[in-house]
Amino acid sequence: MSYASINGADLFYEDSGVGEALIFQHGYTSSHDCWEGVIPALNSRYRCVALDCRGAGESNAAAGPNTIEQYAADVIALADHLGIGRFTYIGLSMGGGVGFQLGLTQAGRLEKLVLVAPVPADGVQGPEAGFEASLRQWEAKEREAMLRQRIITGGQPNPEYLGRAVDRTLAVSRGHFVDSWRSMQGFRAGARLAQITTPTLMVAGAVDGLLPSNLADFQRLGNATLHVFSRVGHGIPYEAPGQLAAVIADFLEHGVITFATRQAELRAATAAK
Repeated sequence: MSYASINGADLFYEDSGVGEALIFQHGYTSSHDCWEGVIPALNSRYRCVALDCRGAGESNAAAGPNTIEQYAADVIALADHLGIGRFTYIGLSMGGGVGFQLGLTQAGRLEKLVLVAPVPADGVQGPEAGFEASLRQWEAKEREAMLRQRIITGGQPNPEYLGRAVDRTLAVSRGHFVDSWRSMQGFRAGARLAQITTPTLMVAGAVDGLLPSNLADFQRLGNATLHVFSRVGHGIPYEAPGQLAAVIADFLEHGVITFATRQAELRAATAAK
């Protein structure tokens, strides 16, 4: 467990394994430990770096700004700090939004891109009253109320996962809780997704409320493949860690495989005969 001084903030990260570098980013109010069931299946072949963004997890005393653009800049600066040139970026939920930003602005640093249930590229939608109610619960530290809300909206009532997720939520800084949400609301990358030509894997949960936006954003990406987990909600790294690790490993080995790429392979094989 280590800290690095990154863009004026002391960010926590874990660095394990050897090989090509993978950098993991968590979701909105989560932390590096959302990947604890995934990384052990990968770090025998890859160097796996999981960080806590400023204001969250073990970096929760870090100053802002708490925006998708800043989080993307922090990822690049951490890679520089660790001597990592090119890497594969793997982001969950809000971390997937950071992935969109990296794909648009830092393509030269990316080997591949894995977007796990990413926030919508055209911004998170929802009534302002819903966020204000969540903020009041957070300020009052109403853990049980937040837990009940997670059960309703999370797609599955796994008490261990949801309890840990709520505890992490209650520990983030106020700046992170408010400003990250505003950043996700105002994020507007959808019209530019075709510009992302980095080989990309979109991972979605069939029981996730973000599934429609994930499918729409996948169709706009310039060089992407798709995996949808049946009977899995938004917390894919918690709900299906082994399966997710296997899907990521397959993508890292084989890259983007679509109908078009398969047809091209078949034509090439036929022409070679």
